[in-house]
Amino acid sequence: MAWAILLVSAVLEAVWATALGQSAGFSRPLPTVVFLVALALSMIGLAWAMKSIPIGTAYAVWVGLGAVLTVSWAMLTGAEAFSVGKAVFIGGIIAAVIGLKLVKSPARTIEVCAPAQRCEQDDLT
Repeated sequence: MAWAILLVSAVLEAVWATALGQSAGFSRPLPTVVFLVALALSMIGLAWAMKSIPIGTAYAVWVGLGAVLTVSWAMLTGAEAFSVGKAVFIGGIIAAVIGLKLVKSPARTIEVCAPAQRCEQDDLT
């Protein structure tokens, strides 16, 4: 479930980035409202996903997919020119995101000690 929330948050990142560009310095009300709502929801989703996904992985996936979606949307709508070079590097970002999902992280542990007792480790995964 955390990965699904993270993916939705990445889509919302692309929405708020696009709306920010269309807000003309926050002078246009509708894109400004879309920016604020999408930004808040994107951050809430990212924070929720980070409860289960390591912060470095979650942030890299969120930023990477958000960037891919933002650039792709800009090229599809004609706001930005398409180039083979951009397509290749977008593919690289997508491959990196998939790699981060497939790589297993070792279990995180902490030591739990009560006064005058022997310490034991709790698994945080």
